[in-house]
Amino acid sequence: MTAPRPSIHFVTGRLAEHSLRQVLERLGPRVGFDHTVQALNITVAALMTTPWIAKRIDVPPGTDRVIIPGGCRGPLEALAAVTDVPVDRGPDDLRRLDEFFGQENRDRADYGRFDIEIIAEINHCPRLAAADILATARRLAAAGADRIDVGCDPGSTWTGVGDVVRMLVAEGFRVSIDSLDTAEIAAAARAGATLVLSVNSSNVAAAADWGCEVVAIPDVPATLEGFDATVDRLARDGVPFRLDPVLEPIGFGFAASLGRYLDVRRRFPTAEMMMGVGNLTELTDVDSSGINALLIGFCQEAGIRSVLTTQVIHWARSSVRECDLARRLAWHAVTHRTLPKHVEPRLVTLRSGRPQEHGVEALARLAAAIRDPNFRIFAERGEIHLVGAGLHLHSRDPFALFKQLGTAGRDDVDPGHAFYLGYEMAKAATALTLGKDYRQDQALDWGHLTESEIGHGPSRAAAEVARKAGHGEPDADPVESSAGSARMPQAE
Repeated sequence: MTAPRPSIHFVTGRLAEHSLRQVLERLGPRVGFDHTVQALNITVAALMTTPWIAKRIDVPPGTDRVIIPGGCRGPLEALAAVTDVPVDRGPDDLRRLDEFFGQENRDRADYGRFDIEIIAEINHCPRLAAADILATARRLAAAGADRIDVGCDPGSTWTGVGDVVRMLVAEGFRVSIDSLDTAEIAAAARAGATLVLSVNSSNVAAAADWGCEVVAIPDVPATLEGFDATVDRLARDGVPFRLDPVLEPIGFGFAASLGRYLDVRRRFPTAEMMMGVGNLTELTDVDSSGINALLIGFCQEAGIRSVLTTQVIHWARSSVRECDLARRLAWHAVTHRTLPKHVEPRLVTLRSGRPQEHGVEALARLAAAIRDPNFRIFAERGEIHLVGAGLHLHSRDPFALFKQLGTAGRDDVDPGHAFYLGYEMAKAATALTLGKDYRQDQALDWGHLTESEIGHGPSRAAAEVARKAGHGEPDADPVESSAGSARMPQAE
């Protein structure tokens, strides 16, 4: 006997009702749910709050779940007080319901797990004050680093390395030392460092005296010269080690170096390995997030369980955070044998997903439905669209659009309102340039780099709504607007 399909009750506003019903008629049979739709007496669904919804929601008998627009503010507990049916927030935009239900159908209960260690190096520590080293270590750990690597300068012996390592260990950090100098390494090990980067034929004889794990590297990466001899000596002396054949930059043997990692893995199938991904992110003129994700994926498949990275060059200043997100994505993809797609949007910083379009008909309906004096701004089909009561202007150029506004007879735009419109249209123009999704009064989506939107003061429309509410007038739209502009219907 076939189990009954779950019934989901969707709550929206008047403007989005038609589009929502169209999406659900197509999506329900494919995903496997029945649905009902309740359009509340409000134009823009995103402006609803959960207490406001709670006073008006009517959940049909037999409903298994309620979904409200993702942009609705307020605690879900306000709805729990009026219905026993579980209530969830959906996506910020109804056009993302396909993606929303697609993600829910995956087994993501364990998403976020990882097994790759991030070692974050602080470069040129001998040149830095102890307070600066400590502050940097805290930032790296907050971004996801599991171990702080103290980077030394070749050519001289740093007498202060023990004090710095001791300070970091006292603060609770796991510490490694990046040096070939045996005196520096010995001092760091006595102070509490538990990993040495790196060991080759020049210092392997002293490794047994340090009492900690080491990273074995070849004397000549291109040929792996000296690598086997170093590994044999470490094994004979009982020194725990990781293997690093050394990643080479593009143009200096990059492809061959990847091959060496696979070759070493075949020869040492159970050995711990490490890769210095900074050799690529720091030395390639490209944003680092894609490189980090690709190399972390390689490490996950090859069983390389630690990576060394730095954050020196400006295009790689968020490498630790990128590696942290990428290791979770790679673990999920490899473990579940699923594509690393539509799972970790925070790694997409420049494009931030496919832009969503409302279309000409929806914008025309909005212009006809608006009663307040405020504007809604959209960016789609290569132009910025300014929609108000009975008004739909559009242009690629914000300056031309503002001139059209004056020509249309809107002479009520005060300086504060004009500044707000300029601010929002600049965001919209940026979104068009990069092919990003623009939502009025929300920050552009820069993935994990996104900063919260700057708040704006209340508008005349908000004051009018408050006046209506104070006089008990029915179903005034609960507008939360900004400097003379209502929020756009982003979450319908």
